[in-house]
Amino acid sequence: MRAPLALIMIATAVAVSGCSSKGLRDIRPQGSGPDEFGVMPVKPLTQPKDYAVLPAPTPGGANLTDPNPLGDAVAALGGKESALVPGQGVPSSDQALIAASGRYGVPANTRVALAEEDAAFRKRQGRWTRLRLFPVDRYEQAYRKNAINPFDQTEAFRRAGAATPSAPPEDE
Repeated sequence: MRAPLALIMIATAVAVSGCSSKGLRDIRPQGSGPDEFGVMPVKPLTQPKDYAVLPAPTPGGANLTDPNPLGDAVAALGGKESALVPGQGVPSSDQALIAASGRYGVPANTRVALAEEDAAFRKRQGRWTRLRLFPVDRYEQAYRKNAINPFDQTEAFRRAGAATPSAPPEDE
């Protein structure tokens, strides 16, 4: 009598686990500590000269401590902050890149078509992945065959004579 009850409980747990959809990635914090990706480093805080004369709050506006975070990020990555100014179009220095990337034509619905193809691919790859007892990374499951092994690629480039940076050793 106990074996059928245990089977019924397991079948119920599997059936109920398939009812939720948390998306492709199941990324949750591993502990109860702070989320390191939620903390954004900004410039140091400064005290106002006169607390009686403070600027009016601007919800959704610029931050006094970090007035241009996107521009700072672009500059830190070697770009030009002026590229973020809307309405300026493509800089003349990037015209050759734009021409080369669009030389075979650029369909207007690229994002929609890609999203549809990706959804169909994930559906084919993950027919039984909704049935789970433990949290798993759906992205890794769906794209496992398309993953590139960085160590194999490094070795291939080295054999071809390309200069490659050193890499940490591969886990055994």
